[in-house]
Amino acid sequence: MPAYDERLRVLEEQLRRDDPGFAEAMSGGTPRGPREYRRRGAWLWLAVGLTVLGSGIAAGHGLLIAGGLVVSGAAANLFDPQRGRQHGRDVPTP
Repeated sequence: MPAYDERLRVLEEQLRRDDPGFAEAMSGGTPRGPREYRRRGAWLWLAVGLTVLGSGIAAGHGLLIAGGLVVSGAAANLFDPQRGRQHGRDVPTP
């Protein structure tokens, strides 16, 4: 069984390095979602983009419409849980 315990210890150390807040919450007994599933920033940018888009439509200003579309599109990309794979990290699927 020592090999099994060693693998668990290595996994725990890797988790502490990758997402220390999640590891601390797990050890304290109050778990929270891992970083890959916390999308507060994505929702914020999507709201900003849609607000700019709506105000651009209301004002009839093409630059605001284009800016709102660009920001909304970039924010939609932040919702992808697999985006970490591009940088060589193994992101779990939900």
